[in-house]
Amino acid sequence: MKIAVLTGSPQKHGSSNLLAAQFIKGAEEAGSRVSVIDTAKANVHPCTGCIRCGYGGPCAQNDDMGSGKGAMNGIKAEILGADMVVFVTPLYYYGMSAQLKTVIDRFCAFNGEIQRKRMKSALIAAAWNADGWTFDALEAHYQTLVRYLNFQEMGTILGKGCGTPAMTARSRYMAAAYELGRSLRG
Repeated sequence: MKIAVLTGSPQKHGSSNLLAAQFIKGAEEAGSRVSVIDTAKANVHPCTGCIRCGYGGPCAQNDDMGSGKGAMNGIKAEILGADMVVFVTPLYYYGMSAQLKTVIDRFCAFNGEIQRKRMKSALIAAAWNADGWTFDALEAHYQTLVRYLNFQEMGTILGKGCGTPAMTARSRYMAAAYELGRSLRG
């Protein structure tokens, strides 16, 4: 299986990326090929809602999404070349990071291609808070994406109380992320 992991943290060694590393380790041990797309470092412009793509591309913008006229590589190609997309984010004000959201918004130009692939998906997130409702808004948004894009949801790791990398490293979520990756047979 080919897995595209979209990381959304501007903190390279932050909690969500620690969980992503465990997921990747498990997935690779299970035989999957994994590519990591660091959305926090990508040059991706926000969707302008111009709809010049007609929801089927190409996008009017020319950046790291690779969805501009004649583009044959970039983030779009990585996603469409994968069997699964994993969304990884710290929880920022009860939602995903703006960096990850910007990339997801640009799916607009190739929604149909994603929908027809019937890809697998997973969500990995880390939050300082440990309240029972901490991830409610993020989960609702993710489930909406799963439904709209015809994803087959394979699991979620919602790291409550993972406010620092040290807290995360000691948490049960590290093993859970690894096991999620291992459960995906390549």
